[in-house]
Amino acid sequence: MSAVGAGVGNQLVSIYPDELKFTFELEKQSYCDLKVVNNTENHVAFKVKTTSPKKYFVRPNTGVVDPWDSCIIRVTLQAQREYPPDMQCKDKFLLQSTIVPPNTDVDDLPQDSFTKDSGKAIEECKLRVMYISPSSAQANSTEESLRDSQLSSDSTHLDQVLQQLKDERDTAARQTKQLQQELEMLKRRRIRKSDRGFSFTFAIFVALIGIMVGFLLNLSLTSPSTE
Repeated sequence: MSAVGAGVGNQLVSIYPDELKFTFELEKQSYCDLKVVNNTENHVAFKVKTTSPKKYFVRPNTGVVDPWDSCIIRVTLQAQREYPPDMQCKDKFLLQSTIVPPNTDVDDLPQDSFTKDSGKAIEECKLRVMYISPSSAQANSTEESLRDSQLSSDSTHLDQVLQQLKDERDTAARQTKQLQQELEMLKRRRIRKSDRGFSFTFAIFVALIGIMVGFLLNLSLTSPSTE
């Protein structure tokens, strides 16, 4: 089983999930992974304890987590020879945590690191244990697969919708650019037509003036002089 789902925690660390679930089958081992997250800027040491140490194999059962880092603890349920009454489990786990100096190695932790009488601030998280039958585990796995499939399908549909919106946006942008270009061409044509009309009118005006000037000159040259 993987470390997913809700978590528990305190000021120093958070633990995911908030309980240990084991698929219980006779003569078979089962395991559950715990994720321990350091919520501080300090180095935090942890220690895992259980009420039934002979039934479980914990690795690592002690460690040091760097600031804002995390680690995975694998708890293995040893093969059992008989079913518990009503598949109920009364086992408990306890994870203790405390701040340690930087660069502290797990092998260098003092013996009293997790002893409350040492005067150090020690925080504790209690975790309960649940046994699940193989059929229930398979049903949960199928349900999770269906949920994951639905999430994947929804994600694919969302991607398609986003792609369609992007395509429509790009098409609208191209059409807008094309319309702007056509409008600019129309403006230029209009300006050129206005210029040609002005030039033609101006030429006629100049020609008329020329004709009038020539007429006046001819008139002055042909009129009799008075002495």
